[in-house]
Amino acid sequence: MPATLRSMLFVPGDSDRKLNKAAAGEADALILDLEDAVTAERLPFARGLVTDYLRSTRPGGRQQRWVRINPLTDPIADPKPLADLAAVLAGAPDGILLPKTRSAADVVLLDHYLTVLEQREGVALGTTRIITVSTETAQAVLTMQGYVGCSARLAGLTWGAEDLSAAIGAATNREESGDYAFTYRMARSLCLVAAHAAEVQAIDTLTTDFRDSDLLRREVRAARREGFTGKIAIHPDQIGPINAGFSPEPEELAHAQAVVDAFAAAPGVGAVQLAGKMLDRPHLVQAQRVLAMRRTG
Repeated sequence: MPATLRSMLFVPGDSDRKLNKAAAGEADALILDLEDAVTAERLPFARGLVTDYLRSTRPGGRQQRWVRINPLTDPIADPKPLADLAAVLAGAPDGILLPKTRSAADVVLLDHYLTVLEQREGVALGTTRIITVSTETAQAVLTMQGYVGCSARLAGLTWGAEDLSAAIGAATNREESGDYAFTYRMARSLCLVAAHAAEVQAIDTLTTDFRDSDLLRREVRAARREGFTGKIAIHPDQIGPINAGFSPEPEELAHAQAVVDAFAAAPGVGAVQLAGKMLDRPHLVQAQRVLAMRRTG
């Protein structure tokens, strides 16, 4: 992925007004939604609108353009995902968000479809990336390790709690305190670990109450502390706090640069001293990650 995606904003694929508003905003990426936000009756219209938007913009622009297709549960019995892909690849999206994955085998299958469609549409082979929503089925939670090395297209993993609770027959995914119940905290942690094992971006799920800015900021801080590097949004008002929360502060960048410089000045050593503290290789890796999150524009 060319840059870490701090914020990815869902936009209904059948709303020209919402698409134009989102395109003028500050989200690092738009997710043009052909799944939950669009009824089956409006899917043909939404595919056309999304494809027109993709054609009117350019890959590698200020905002990445991702499309959430319908799930690959049974592409033969349910042709919606293949119709989604056949339409939108003509617009060369930056990537496909794949929902309700069962395992990494779904990523491999999508990779094959993308290779064929890229050739048909004259899109450079391998340039359409994949992010999965990797915890929406019970099977998916048990197969996270399969994402390691499954496809060069894989750019990130995110997670979701709403579909998982429906899949396992739970009355709610929350404790009485309002926190996620253990099953969903476990799924979140597995997504985080699997993303880092696969060396792709770990993207936190959305905050459903878009009016609660304090909750959003708390969840962003917690996600970044734990190792997520971005978050999905469902409302344009959420983008500012998300971008700010996943952007290092100047002091953080200065410290990270000092750590990198200290190791560069002592090549071949396993530990260095900085400001009265001993730092070893894990500190260098973390400093490099912080510097990688620096935005230049």
